[in-house]
Amino acid sequence: MSNPLNQILDYCLPVVRWIIAPACPLCGGQANHDGLCVGCQASLPQLPHAQCPVCAIGNSTAELCGRCISARPFFDRVVAPFTYGFPVSVLIQGLKYRGELACAKPLAAAMANVLDEEPYPDLLIPMPLSHTRLAARGFNQAMEIARYIAAEFGLHIAVDICRRNGDGTPQTALPWKERASNVRNAFTCHENLEGKSVAVVDDVLTTGATLNELARTLKRSGAREVTGWVAARTPAPGET
Repeated sequence: MSNPLNQILDYCLPVVRWIIAPACPLCGGQANHDGLCVGCQASLPQLPHAQCPVCAIGNSTAELCGRCISARPFFDRVVAPFTYGFPVSVLIQGLKYRGELACAKPLAAAMANVLDEEPYPDLLIPMPLSHTRLAARGFNQAMEIARYIAAEFGLHIAVDICRRNGDGTPQTALPWKERASNVRNAFTCHENLEGKSVAVVDDVLTTGATLNELARTLKRSGAREVTGWVAARTPAPGET
């Protein structure tokens, strides 16, 4: 004869697990191990396979895009799982502007999936924030994503390799054509990176100006290769 207490526990434990399970940050339903419910995870807009091999902008031929041909970036390539659109935009904005740190997990989990066959870099660097912006926000959203990726692949996060100089106008507040000049000389790196490969983690890549400027700084310090590991790539104007 079974113990009545064991019967009660057998009934209650699944309910308790359901109650304390993490909630999906998009719909409030029960999240899986990647941080989203099954339905919301399926709704995330995947980056098309046909893309520029350097900047990851979508194109039908999967060849170098016109911008990368006319002015080759300092970064070597970009790897991203998502196109920046709904509901990925909700996750990124929730993390970045509302401090919803749980949104970092599903972004990082998707990044880890597409990075699974990538060679491990010598250094993993979250995109730096200025001291003023970091103090105001209280955290660096790129660092929150990088924590999960570093844990997944056993990588060390190089926190103090680079710093961002001053504050400047936020890139999102500027037209695309003004973003490159806005971040010129925005970074400093005093470390000798001779021959090292570097992966830079960030939430969104739009024009690539910020990543390009950081890559320029890193290569001036000797980096052999700079790859952008980003959660979402903004589509080209007019791209759906």
